[in-house]
Amino acid sequence: MSEAPEQNPQPPPAAVTDAAKKQALARLRRALPRESLLTRPEQLKPYESDGLTALREMPWVVVLPETEDALRAVLEICREHGIPVVPRGAGTGLSGGARPSGDGVLLGLSKMNRILEVDLDNCAARVQPGVRNLAISEAVAEHGLYYAPDPSSQIACSIGGNVAENSGGVHCLKYGLTVNNVLGLKVLTLAGDELLIGGPGGDPESLDLLALFCGSEGLLGVVTEVWVRLLPVPPERRVLLAAFPTVEGAAGSVAAIIGRGLIPAGLEMMDTPAIQAAEAFVHAGYPANAGAILLCELDGVPAEVDADAEMVSRVFAEFGADEVQVATSTEEQARLWLGRKAAFPAVGRLAPDYYCMDGTIPRASLAEVLTRIGGLSERYGLAVANVFHAGDGNLHPLILYDANAPGELERAERFGADILALCVAAGGTVTGEHGVGVEKLDPMCGQFSAAELEQFARLKAAFDPDGLMNPGKAIPTLSRCSEIGGMHVHGGRLPFPNLERF
Repeated sequence: MSEAPEQNPQPPPAAVTDAAKKQALARLRRALPRESLLTRPEQLKPYESDGLTALREMPWVVVLPETEDALRAVLEICREHGIPVVPRGAGTGLSGGARPSGDGVLLGLSKMNRILEVDLDNCAARVQPGVRNLAISEAVAEHGLYYAPDPSSQIACSIGGNVAENSGGVHCLKYGLTVNNVLGLKVLTLAGDELLIGGPGGDPESLDLLALFCGSEGLLGVVTEVWVRLLPVPPERRVLLAAFPTVEGAAGSVAAIIGRGLIPAGLEMMDTPAIQAAEAFVHAGYPANAGAILLCELDGVPAEVDADAEMVSRVFAEFGADEVQVATSTEEQARLWLGRKAAFPAVGRLAPDYYCMDGTIPRASLAEVLTRIGGLSERYGLAVANVFHAGDGNLHPLILYDANAPGELERAERFGADILALCVAAGGTVTGEHGVGVEKLDPMCGQFSAAELEQFARLKAAFDPDGLMNPGKAIPTLSRCSEIGGMHVHGGRLPFPNLERF
């Protein structure tokens, strides 16, 4: 890395004194109903981690406001007493972004869960942050509309958390991530400011703060309302499943499909361990002995879908697919997608624990990177199942381990760090949709220069001058990067031959 400045733009917040916590707690008790303030150990325990369960810490208190006024009061109390605030949605995040602070307030937004408005003229909906992702599509289905981003956790994850992490899903290839489907936000900052950003009609003359807040991981403020884009349900859908004897054949098909000008609604890939786990779990009809499968969803008007399906089938044959299934009915399509949607819990049946990584690479590097991940698996002595959004190169290697076996968790973490370094070296990034949280602080040092990290910290300080919003997440300190000796790869252009350790 380049030489870092002596001081960070935003030092970590000072330790909270017992006196400050006592005063803040007394004010929180007066401001909130009893059921909205959790303080007993048995109440706090469920909030000690998000989906990254390997990193746990008990929060000082948990607050669950039901109204915007209550939320505003909580932020005011925390600001005046110097109490850190950790926003939390449904807790399904996988990078430790909602890991609590032992000296701070865990701000749960699950009770702010109302759909406030459906604007059919503008094909938009205004919702509170605690609304479940899938609930939006369910609420507007009678109008022939739906909300496109569909993380695998969509039955549980909340729209506020989706904004914080810029979540994707199996249909993000064609329809984009959360940032591409959010029209407006209402945000409360810790300083007490209310920000209205965008809306159904857009806000073309202002700074692009929507893009800034989507993926900001709770570092800048608390989202209290979200305008989401609604899309018409396509008149025709078709799902093709292709089985390949090798990962290379499947990876070649991905690049060829997009290289020939077609952007499928979804293009997902699974390797043998993931296929076998999913098939044993939900019996989706996957060919269990395949080296890899591709799930390709096409949508549009019937004639368009017919032509696209014919082209995709030719590509599959060209790259050696030995089986192709075509699902035309809603039931058949749901069955094929069920295995992919259930892949994470299915892999959980293969080992006591698994560690889910999230990195992104250029599509052209899929085969080579997967081969190198296999080599790392042998080196670390830990099996890995690969499930990923192949169309946009977003990998989700699931590293299998046993947390009760001495040293295995640490070995899995080193394995994961090497995968992320491999992604950066291939010209990719350390995260695609799961965020940085606390999990990827060290890998961030390998992707970004000191000057870039300093700019990130200055941007946070502009919205959160006291550094109380979700401190210690997403942006590594410059001193941390210096201590770990992070390798900076400028522009992601370090070629594989120079990575001798791989």
